[in-house]
Amino acid sequence: MATYKYTPHGVCSRQISFDIEDGKLHGVSFEGGCNGNLKAIGKLLEGQSAEEAVRILKGNDCNGRGTSCADQLAKAVEKALAENA
Repeated sequence: MATYKYTPHGVCSRQISFDIEDGKLHGVSFEGGCNGNLKAIGKLLEGQSAEEAVRILKGNDCNGRGTSCADQLAKAVEKALAENA
């Protein structure tokens, strides 16, 4: 299992952490941001396909910022997948 940490940009959360094992996401967590909503994202993604998570979350916007914590997670997962391709 590979563990990743990502520093998001343009959002309230300060760090995103997650594991990928056999193409599946585990232990998604956010430091900072909207606590309840971000915990829910982690629970919903537990054991889900990393590629599918990117497809669903990429481009999600928060309040006209052009990004969101979910979008930043998609970017982080996409980067992790590219590093291990």
